[in-house]
Amino acid sequence: MSAQKNILLLGSGFVAEPCLEYLQRSGNNRVTVACRGLDKAQQLASKYPCASAISLDVEDDAALDAAVAAHDLTISLIPYTQHARVIKAAIKSKKHVVTTSYISPAMEELDAAAKEAGIVCMNEIGLDPGIDHLYALKIINEVHAQGGKILSFESFCGGLPAPEASNNPLGYKFSWSARGVLLALRNTARYWENGKLVEIAGKDLMDSARPIFIYPAFALVGYGNRDSSHYRQRYNIPHAETCVRGSMRYQGFPEFAKTLVNMGFLDDTPRAELAASAGGDLAWNRVTQQLLGQASAEPAALLEAIEAKIDTQDAELRKRIIHGIKWLGITSPDVAAVKRGSYLDVLCARLEQLMMYGEGERDMIILQHKFEVENKDGSRNTRTSVTLMYGEPNGFQAMAKTVGVPCGIATQQILDGKLTATGVIAPMTPEIYQPIMDLLPSEGINAVEETF
Repeated sequence: MSAQKNILLLGSGFVAEPCLEYLQRSGNNRVTVACRGLDKAQQLASKYPCASAISLDVEDDAALDAAVAAHDLTISLIPYTQHARVIKAAIKSKKHVVTTSYISPAMEELDAAAKEAGIVCMNEIGLDPGIDHLYALKIINEVHAQGGKILSFESFCGGLPAPEASNNPLGYKFSWSARGVLLALRNTARYWENGKLVEIAGKDLMDSARPIFIYPAFALVGYGNRDSSHYRQRYNIPHAETCVRGSMRYQGFPEFAKTLVNMGFLDDTPRAELAASAGGDLAWNRVTQQLLGQASAEPAALLEAIEAKIDTQDAELRKRIIHGIKWLGITSPDVAAVKRGSYLDVLCARLEQLMMYGEGERDMIILQHKFEVENKDGSRNTRTSVTLMYGEPNGFQAMAKTVGVPCGIATQQILDGKLTATGVIAPMTPEIYQPIMDLLPSEGINAVEETF
């Protein structure tokens, strides 16, 4: 029987449980769930015999160093800004680390020290980033092995409600805070398109959305996600004139979201009248009146002002957006706003009231890679790889599973001595990604490939 392995799991968010569930199957793993609040850690740990809970403040360097040193490996599922701190602690005690986040510059700076310590710091092993790398590199390396070239690479991923649960004007729902989703609308996108480097400012991001065809059953649109220009180098596809990675939403989302942007709802400047400490109730029509600088707080006047903020000229879409504004209740004198300090956070509170997943509702993840390939003989074809997965009603969400399970697999591979590449790494080489990818189908995660 293998020796017991001790794992420190930082964080108890919704992706942590599928990871923990996978790790408990080994029978040899002991997992310590660590959160700042002990009750949160206990809530997760109490479900699994292999787990225990502790309170840990990761900003307390001495406490973090001690906790990391007491375990064979640390999984960091806390905000990415803390990962470098965790890796530094792991380097001191020569212990391994796994995260699902992109490698930040602060993490990359620790690569040499991690190599010197002989530790594996595995990153980017969730869904996006993670599974997207595995299935993209599989096809890219197959094409290269056959003497071909990748002329174009487009990758779009969406975490969405299943169609039957997309029953609101945005066609979107939240598993946790809405803030991150809204803030992403401010990000600049950079990518290659037809040999030209394209840069789209956050304020114009929703205008760049275009239809993404995967299956006829889905009305999907996509737009660039941050900076994907460097993936020509990262994926070794120098001949790709188009190289873009992006996000997917249901049709209608970009136009509605752009209206909220145009209204000014992405403003996160603290305002005294929106502070939680401000006395008295605040009706939503007053919030919107202040935001738009209107003389009247009458719903009809506010709707007229909002209509002027709608960019699309499509009459049906304009009607849908106005219907959605009414549904949100942000022009109503009868709906009280939850004061959170800024226009952005007050809107987040309202979205979270109306758009969280309900009992038994399923989410869905959909990921498509699309390649234009020139083969060794000069012929050309298109190859696609599609991953589609639904959450389990009242069970694990698809998003949680596709992030947590690959993380769990990578962790087990390190503990079993099968993943040994040291340094601050991502799954970019076959010896790292192939063993992980081989285990995904048994977890219900796979990709359907087509060539045409």
